[in-house]
Amino acid sequence: MEAKSLIQIITEEEFLQIVQEPSRLFFKVSGLFCEKVEGGKDISRKFYSSLIQETEYLESVLDEHGARENKTWSFFSEYVACMRNLSIAAFYIKHILDRYPYYSLGEAEENVKSFNESAYKALVFLNSSIKGLRAEVVKTGKINGLQISQDPFSMNEFSDIESNKRLPRTVLEDEVKGETERILDLCQKYRKVSKMISEIGLQKSDNLEDFRHIIPSKIDEKLVRMFKELVHSVQSEYDTYVKNTTIEQSHADLKNLRGYISMPLHLLEVVLWLCHFYERHEDDIRHGECKQQISKLVNKEALLGQIFNFGFHYSKYYLHEGDKLVKAILKGFVEIVRAEVPVPQPLGFHARPSTYLSLIARHHEGDLFMLIDDEKFNAKSVMSLLQAGGLLADKGYHNVT
Repeated sequence: MEAKSLIQIITEEEFLQIVQEPSRLFFKVSGLFCEKVEGGKDISRKFYSSLIQETEYLESVLDEHGARENKTWSFFSEYVACMRNLSIAAFYIKHILDRYPYYSLGEAEENVKSFNESAYKALVFLNSSIKGLRAEVVKTGKINGLQISQDPFSMNEFSDIESNKRLPRTVLEDEVKGETERILDLCQKYRKVSKMISEIGLQKSDNLEDFRHIIPSKIDEKLVRMFKELVHSVQSEYDTYVKNTTIEQSHADLKNLRGYISMPLHLLEVVLWLCHFYERHEDDIRHGECKQQISKLVNKEALLGQIFNFGFHYSKYYLHEGDKLVKAILKGFVEIVRAEVPVPQPLGFHARPSTYLSLIARHHEGDLFMLIDDEKFNAKSVMSLLQAGGLLADKGYHNVT
């Protein structure tokens, strides 16, 4: 008996009937979005969330039926996917702006103003790009035979006012076992990801052409996702072991640290989705007629500017500022400990062991000293350790503190 394929091939006319209903609410929500953008009205998180939901649903229907692999529907599918990517990035920026006052960052007014201006400029760019992509979705949909309703959509479906009201704080602080060790571990993880992002060496630039070859050669979606997951791990650990504990209430810097975790986390979410968009849909990476059209709708230089001059720059900035806070936190938990260790045999503290010890000492923020009788030697300095090595040899000591 001949095996039959489980996949049924349908005609484009049959698919048109299938996609008509899933696209109906998408066109209404996205149409109202465009009206609000044209009218200069603010887009709430609730509205972005609804737009994301409708684009995701329509995209899933298109993908389930292989629309990207069909010449008639491939452009339509790509435009919908692009709208989804940019809508998610816009949602995170709006979320940051709404939550910013609660992060207790203690920034100078000038820095607050600069960040807000940059964030709103990013939103204007994304909203304009989504609007342009939606026009192409409508155009392509009509060519393919979709019936696009022009009926007005109720503005009352979406709240334009985000709630800035909070319930009174009535939860009692918890006691967590081993909380000091948890905090030290959390701080070290934070410092690690801050250092990793700083070492990439990317700086802001007014010449957007400088960014053209950075993706994917120096940074890509995969790397950004790793950074985001590392920061998310720190946030998760904080919420599990530090948030609403007695030790958090007794250390102001700890309470402020939560904001310096959330800011880079959500900014990296923005970078992630914009990198995903650039790698998947821009013609610098993937060539093709559709990619060229998308490049006309979403300016690639402006997109790169938002990735690096806004998203990545501020991710790095807030991690750097948070790192300063972490240093202060660590100093508050440092205990002075003495340990007796053997002197390396047979040559003592010559160049090699002294270098290794100094590298370890410099890796950590705390002070480390070698004590020989009444003299103290800085373990972060190779020269100081070599001097200590000579003194140890003269005295014939086999152990040192």
